[in-house]
Amino acid sequence: PGVPPEMIAVWWGIVNVVIIELGMIIPPIGIIVFILHGLAPKIAMRTIYRGVTPFIVADLVLLAALTLFPAIALWLPRVLPS
Repeated sequence: PGVPPEMIAVWWGIVNVVIIELGMIIPPIGIIVFILHGLAPKIAMRTIYRGVTPFIVADLVLLAALTLFPAIALWLPRVLPS
């Protein structure tokens, strides 16, 4: 089942937030990692990326799940009163 036409904007907004979050962690941009390195310059970038790798994997799994099963993202907006 696809996304109902009236919910496409909501679904796309949720997927877009996950994509932006991934873009702020994954290189080459990875602004969050650069901020962490700026706060703790003694810690190597490799160590920081090793620490955020599980979160990158979890976000990629979440993105795949939201794409394959849009009902996951649309459950809460559907149960909220309009």
